[in-house]
Amino acid sequence: MTLSHTHLLLLTDLGADLPVAVRLQRLVSSLRAHFGCEAVALLKLDGEHLRPVAMDGLVSDALGRRFAVADHPRLAGIVQRRGVLCFHHDSALPDPYDGLVAGHAGEPLPVHDCMGMALDLEGERWGVITLDALEVGAFDLRAQRELAELACAIEAAVRVTRLESDIRSLRAAGTPGQAASPTPRDESDFVGQSTAITQLLHELEVVADADLPVLLLGETGVGKELCAHRLHRLSRRAGKPLVHVNCAALPESLAESELFGHVRGAFSGAVSDRPGRFEAAEGGTLFLDEVGELPLSIQAKLLRTLQNGEIQRLGADRPRRVNVRVIAATNRSLRDHVRDGSFRADLYHRLSVYPVPIPPLRERGNDVLLLAGRFLEQNRARLGLRSLRLCAAAEEALRLYRWPGNVRELEHVISRAALKAVIRGADRRAIVTLEKDMLDLDAIDTPAATPTACEIEPPLAAMSMQQIVAASQRQAIRQALAGNQDNWAAAARQLGLDASNLHKLARRVGMKG
Repeated sequence: MTLSHTHLLLLTDLGADLPVAVRLQRLVSSLRAHFGCEAVALLKLDGEHLRPVAMDGLVSDALGRRFAVADHPRLAGIVQRRGVLCFHHDSALPDPYDGLVAGHAGEPLPVHDCMGMALDLEGERWGVITLDALEVGAFDLRAQRELAELACAIEAAVRVTRLESDIRSLRAAGTPGQAASPTPRDESDFVGQSTAITQLLHELEVVADADLPVLLLGETGVGKELCAHRLHRLSRRAGKPLVHVNCAALPESLAESELFGHVRGAFSGAVSDRPGRFEAAEGGTLFLDEVGELPLSIQAKLLRTLQNGEIQRLGADRPRRVNVRVIAATNRSLRDHVRDGSFRADLYHRLSVYPVPIPPLRERGNDVLLLAGRFLEQNRARLGLRSLRLCAAAEEALRLYRWPGNVRELEHVISRAALKAVIRGADRRAIVTLEKDMLDLDAIDTPAATPTACEIEPPLAAMSMQQIVAASQRQAIRQALAGNQDNWAAAARQLGLDASNLHKLARRVGMKG
């Protein structure tokens, strides 16, 4: 392939109607074919990190990694200068892609030659393009000169994708007779390319500026807090506070004061006036996480605030006006709570003006590998390793596992495996590969946990009346916890107990509490 032909391909793509991902993928694939190298990556500069947006020739999880510029001297060198920078096989600086080159029978091969170039848009540093080869001397002076000559075409391709994104945002946000400004697009907090996550991001973008209450629905660990932050950041309230309240952590006796504030003398210990979380979020967003845990008495006052835009501090005579958008989240079925009387139906309908279900990790296909890549890079930096990667069997195990704890569980699995590798004596200067057995997925992927010895009750005939009562109480507590996903507050309500009394009872009958 001649240089003029490569130029022609890039220029032809500029005029083609292509999805952003396809346009950028064709860009890196064309560059890899022209230079005959093993890998090409296009990375966008997000603050202090470089985020891959397209790559060809690297393992799947590499696209999910975030490379801290300060941790990678080669990338730092490319970012800091204009023009092509080359690192030959004898360079002492580690390559960020060591062990990540795909298509070599799983061998963790080091990169031999690397060259890269910073990319600018409208006079600002946008990101970098990097090329890597396993062949010594692959990037000679001619190759470096050719990459420099392609700089304008590469930057033009990136510029077109950004313009296309802005146009789509204008169309989504614009209304007849009113000019709309482009919606800021920052997807660095979400990792994934699956249809499920793409639809979610689109839905969040559309509903973000509607200023209506939103109810985020999803299992534990799916990223409800990330969604709340994204909704706030894309809304017209982005310049105002986002206040996070974990409703499950609010003691019932203090919940009203925490949310709505109190005046001096409202209760013992109230020595001064104190604003609540609603007032702290004035003009911005209040995120009520685990909203299903709110006591019924507080639910009634929250409903009044949603209806009238007013709060009343505990002990105050007059209400106060507040301008706050409410985003709520739950991992439970509020419909079921409405049916059993533990959640108000009118509040449920107020909060769920726009419900947003967040897909579990098991429904996101190969996104699990992209997320694994992010956690691998985080642990590589945290543990001071040269390179951290997964073997093919480990990748397959991640794909097949059901992930009941979703993204949070995946993060813990990768962190634990990385620590095991170090404990087993992995050389921090080598390319460290995580094997399937280090993930411990077989140990936790069971339909039901086997009861421990202390959980197996002896036969009734061998027990005293006191022991029978204690065994019955233990069984009731375990069943309540199992039915409420180990949430002690919810289990206490089911059993008709105060949460603190349930903990005391659990300890008294031999449970941890």
